[in-house]
Amino acid sequence: MLSRTVHRLTTEPHQNDGNLLQQVNSQEGLELVSTETEDSTLQTSAAKKIKIEIKEKKEKKQKVDEDEIQKMQILVSSFSEEQLNRYEMYRRSAFPKAAIKRLVQSITGTSVSQNVVIAMSGISKVFAGEVVEEALDVCEKWGELPPLQPKHMREAVRRLKSRGQIPNSKYKKITFH
Repeated sequence: MLSRTVHRLTTEPHQNDGNLLQQVNSQEGLELVSTETEDSTLQTSAAKKIKIEIKEKKEKKQKVDEDEIQKMQILVSSFSEEQLNRYEMYRRSAFPKAAIKRLVQSITGTSVSQNVVIAMSGISKVFAGEVVEEALDVCEKWGELPPLQPKHMREAVRRLKSRGQIPNSKYKKITFH
């Protein structure tokens, strides 16, 4: 449409230049409006598509969560009395939040939010669990029976360091020169 008008401008004599300019402006305006309408329809259809995808993901996650809960219930129901007591102790155990907050603040030099403290507390709990598991393996490999002794814990930490699962705190690797 616009190319025809430009063609007429260049080939026809310049009578009624004012009318021609009005036609060009109105045609450009119509094309802009139609383009905006197409863009808004594309945006609304894309928004609808995204909403549907998000809804499907939520439903899928909810189904997965329900399956996980059901599996955990089956597992816990099959625990012996001793296993159930140990599991309950594991679930209730946590590092003191005040101590974790003080430690993180002393390392970073800034105040930290409650979310950071919760995350670090969880990470610390997992780390302690890994060290204890490795110490139990050491104890078993040495032919000894629990309770764990400091020598088992030291050997577990040494093994985890040798595998690279615990960073060496004495040696700082310089990444940038």
